[in-house]
Amino acid sequence: MSNKLVKNDDEINHIFDSIKELVINSRNKVYQTVNTEMLNLYWNIGKWKYNKVMKGQVIYGDAVLEKLSQKLMVEFGKVFSKRNLERMRKFYVCFPIATTVSSQLSWSHYLELIKIDEEPKRNFYMKETINSK
Repeated sequence: MSNKLVKNDDEINHIFDSIKELVINSRNKVYQTVNTEMLNLYWNIGKWKYNKVMKGQVIYGDAVLEKLSQKLMVEFGKVFSKRNLERMRKFYVCFPIATTVSSQLSWSHYLELIKIDEEPKRNFYMKETINSK
């Protein structure tokens, strides 16, 4: 193997571009993994809340949910506000089958989609959003 120094800017640029591509690909994989896990978490919290609160297995009033939210926010941040817990419940209600949740979309996308009450419209916009990416 030769010990010659790389002095050519084209060679340096090629090495840089290769490393840059590796970094970007890895970041995208990390983002996708985090996004998928976050959606799974929010879906499962919504499922728990729907099954326990909405189906009458356990009665949780607003005061209990507010206290739960406060404890979760202290431990894990504002994402667990009472309002977001309600959004997670609606997320589950709108997408009750976990496999219908596409990890190609972010939580922000789903926050917009759950505002659409009619399932056919919601599904249409979900597909359009995925196809436009």
